[in-house]
Amino acid sequence: MEFVERYKSISGYLLLIDLLADPGLLIWVSRSLFPKEWVGKRVLRLIFTKTYRVFSAKIIAMQPETTIHTDSTTKPAIAFESRYASSPTEVKTMNTDQLRQNFLIEKLFVADQFRWTLSFFDRYLTGGIMPVTGSLTLETPEQLKAAYFLERRELGMINVGGPGRVVADGVSYDVDYKEALYIGQGTQQVTFESHDSANPAKFYLNSTPAHHSYPTRKVSRGEAEVVELGSMETANHRTINKVLVNSVLPTCQLQMGMTELKPGSVWNTMPAHTHDRRMEVYFYFEVPKGQSVCHFMGQPQETRHIWMQNEQAVISPNWSIHSGSGTSNYTFIWGMAGENLDYGDMDFCAINDLR
Repeated sequence: MEFVERYKSISGYLLLIDLLADPGLLIWVSRSLFPKEWVGKRVLRLIFTKTYRVFSAKIIAMQPETTIHTDSTTKPAIAFESRYASSPTEVKTMNTDQLRQNFLIEKLFVADQFRWTLSFFDRYLTGGIMPVTGSLTLETPEQLKAAYFLERRELGMINVGGPGRVVADGVSYDVDYKEALYIGQGTQQVTFESHDSANPAKFYLNSTPAHHSYPTRKVSRGEAEVVELGSMETANHRTINKVLVNSVLPTCQLQMGMTELKPGSVWNTMPAHTHDRRMEVYFYFEVPKGQSVCHFMGQPQETRHIWMQNEQAVISPNWSIHSGSGTSNYTFIWGMAGENLDYGDMDFCAINDLR
């Protein structure tokens, strides 16, 4: 009907809802569209009620594309969320809420629950597990369509909580604060536990598709490749700890490390850069109570920002810069995946050219 055609746009849907909420407007429109004998009768009300329900369903369907799938029957519980890949053109039009819905990962640690966010950029999985009540087995989310989690994936982690233990195919690894563990593709059973439930471990997890099985290995703080960059004068004096990178151990495509900012320094990754060959995820922690980090993203000449709190992560597309400035110093974990394992493969942007 011509009437239905008028309301195919979202603005039309919203106008129809307003119309149904106003009896006077409803009667006026109905007299224009329907035979007189229909007006005021139950038939008219029925037509508008059914139309309202159909159009309301369409509005709900037009909500942001992020979807959450929670498996409440699996012990431990699994929360799984998918994020679609976005182009620079789309991101330019996003408001604050849309940017946060597409790129910010707000909650990573819930007692005895695996929390996963799958980015369609390089199918990168970001997650967290905080074991409290006992040993928890790494279950396979239904969305991976795999016989076991690491059938076609590799897994890296850094502990940002109390001391914990990871068991991979029967081999036990004690992982303390800021220590890392890499688990290779093909490992069939992985369990996590905390040494003290009152001070539970918090395993920050990154996983990427893998084509080859490399040995599982723990990397302590003393085994990391350490680089010191920046200065107090430019407020970016920081220590970079490369832990799961090809100069320390072999991986398929996953790289992880940790950057610690010195007191009085607040800027990370400045001058900013992009790397079209790899996407990246930042996880901010050790952000003092009452302080925040402003994370910058987007193309160098079309930047956006997202305000972040302690123990939150943010997805960075390969075409986007990834930089941040805090109201205090902090630490962040970076994880990357893509076409190469060259840590130095960066396309820098001069500070004065940023917009």
